[in-house]
Amino acid sequence: MLVLAIDTSTPAVTAGLVALDGDALEARGDRVTVDPRAHGELITPHALEAVKAAGVTLRDLDAIVCGVGPGPFTGLRAGMATAASLAHALGIPAHPVCSLDAIAADVAPGEAPFLVLTDARRREVYWAAYAADGSRTDGPHVERPAELETTVKVAAGDGALLYADALGVQPVEPRFPSPLGLVKAARKDFGSEPAPLTPLYLRRPDAVEPAARKKVTAP
Repeated sequence: MLVLAIDTSTPAVTAGLVALDGDALEARGDRVTVDPRAHGELITPHALEAVKAAGVTLRDLDAIVCGVGPGPFTGLRAGMATAASLAHALGIPAHPVCSLDAIAADVAPGEAPFLVLTDARRREVYWAAYAADGSRTDGPHVERPAELETTVKVAAGDGALLYADALGVQPVEPRFPSPLGLVKAARKDFGSEPAPLTPLYLRRPDAVEPAARKKVTAP
């Protein structure tokens, strides 16, 4: 089974091909650029380049996995629109996955619970809590680091690096979702009808509808 995995929920523009053979997963042709302003520009070229580098064509794909956040509106829209368009054109399923779960799937196995935090800007983080086996126990949420009350001492994600001192946590890899992590987090859903590609924004967009114009009367 060949799966194209893409994610634009963080500053990393990520695409890659993952081959599944039973329980074995193999990453092929990953393309990653860390640039928070290039999601729309790079995600489609990255996806096409990843498929080509893996030595296959789009017609060889069996499914697409797309990170649906939490993340900023503009970034998520670029990745999800690409995933939806490719899936529709190829007649294959597009599976959504929480991007924090994808990061958690790549955390090295241990015996302690951990957090995953990504930068939500505005001095906030998107976060979720995980048991030692990688299963999510809380979240996702968006919150200021100073308001996040936790006894967990280990955290992955770029938010963990940014706010390690404020949170009192030890940052661990990875910083961003990888194609392999995206597929690990989504593969339990393979073979079933995919859920809709619904973005996890967690907060209202910055743009608002303009208020009604005030009447101006002559003096």
